[in-house]
Amino acid sequence: MIANIQKDLDKLRNPKKAKILQRFFKTGPGEYGEGDIFLGIVVPEQRKIAKKYKDLGLKDIQELLNSKYHEHRLTGLIILTYQYKNKPKEVYDFYIKNTKNINNWDLVDVTTPNIVGEYLLNKDRSILYKLAKSKDLWERRISILATFTFIRNSDFKDSINLAEILLQDKHDLIHKAVGWMLREIGKKDQKALETFLDKHHKIMPRTMLRYSIERLEKSKRKFYMKK
Repeated sequence: MIANIQKDLDKLRNPKKAKILQRFFKTGPGEYGEGDIFLGIVVPEQRKIAKKYKDLGLKDIQELLNSKYHEHRLTGLIILTYQYKNKPKEVYDFYIKNTKNINNWDLVDVTTPNIVGEYLLNKDRSILYKLAKSKDLWERRISILATFTFIRNSDFKDSINLAEILLQDKHDLIHKAVGWMLREIGKKDQKALETFLDKHHKIMPRTMLRYSIERLEKSKRKFYMKK
């Protein structure tokens, strides 16, 4: 079956789109996605393929996750989101063992809330604090994106705690992710967001701050942007 899914993906290959994606996802030397290779397939098409092969075995999914092709990895991860409901612990454990292959922001964002976040919703979340302190950029992003699920359930504690841990992270992609989660908290509870901002806005990276205050009224945005 693995050969079939690879063949189906290869039929959708678009070299022109691939070049655009390789620039967009920063695959050049020294960039965050250095060396990643794209086939040029849009996500909706990958979702169709993933649904077609939603019963793919973990051994074959592992082969997709080990692939040099970005779309192979993303399609494999999307399949895991479809399988999560029927075997949550198995899928979660498999996902956590494969963080080295979840190595670009879209791979994290599309799948982490639906697997890691869902699994930890009513469980011990200490692994997120371990991931937040990882040297690996993508493990740190996984830690904060997992909390999107908690935020949807009006549970902000871990999002706030992890945001504080990641406050001085050096990478722009973490600044954006933390700011995004803070903004989501603000949608649910503006006071909770403002409490965080009152405490930290003077030391927050500007990108993180801008993302977090996007939905606030103009006067409040202006106030928090003053340092």
